[in-house]
Amino acid sequence: MRCSEIVTRLELLSPPSFAEKWDNVGLLVGRLDQEIASVYIALDVTDKVIEEAIANGADMIITHHPLIFDGLKSITEEDFIGRRVRKLIGEDICYYAMHTNFDVLGMADAAAEELELSNSQVLHTTFEDDISKEGFGRYGKLTRTMSLGECAEFVKRKFSLANVAVYGDLRTQVNIAAVCPGSGKDFMPDAIKVGADVYITGDISHHAGIDAVAQGLMVIDAGHYGVEKIFIPYMKDFMKKQMPGVKVFTEEIKNPFVVIREGSIKL
Repeated sequence: MRCSEIVTRLELLSPPSFAEKWDNVGLLVGRLDQEIASVYIALDVTDKVIEEAIANGADMIITHHPLIFDGLKSITEEDFIGRRVRKLIGEDICYYAMHTNFDVLGMADAAAEELELSNSQVLHTTFEDDISKEGFGRYGKLTRTMSLGECAEFVKRKFSLANVAVYGDLRTQVNIAAVCPGSGKDFMPDAIKVGADVYITGDISHHAGIDAVAQGLMVIDAGHYGVEKIFIPYMKDFMKKQMPGVKVFTEEIKNPFVVIREGSIKL
């Protein structure tokens, strides 16, 4: 299958027009006429991802976060992004990124479904016409009213997390939840506006967390990677259903950091 055919199907799923203006999505490295027999799916283009893609004989890498955000003034071995771009070109690997367009059309609904939210609606609208409304995050009713502590355990179980950070009294009863995969601090006002009891997202700062609680919004920080890692199985399933003739390899789902607890490391 040609790269152009894969790109067409990816852009039917999450059109680039839904990406934020500051974002950089689409085919970032490679040729549209290249034949693609196998694809490697990951959240980020790291050196390890490129090496594993090469080891698996992948012709294309698809990620959520773009390797190239700002304009490159040079592509050399002196810069880690330049080195990665050179490696991709040298190995003749196409590279496609689907970031905020997938956040809007894909990631948000997938997260809401994982949490089993009922009557799910858009949290922060970025597009609206007579037919539909799209945007970042979703909000809806949890499976039942539960304590904040129970909700934290529910989130951990649903997203297979070792831990989460919780802002608020664990005894507080919550029923309406808002979720925004990745870094959702900017959409806290939206969560408050729609009457959410708890907001599930990542990258919450100290002040954002305590300020949210002061306004009646409990917060569960599941980590940036913690929720967005659902991109990998989502896209694997999409590729297998939509392009069964293409082999699919995926990055191992593993946190890019470790949490050190007392006594957990022996020197």
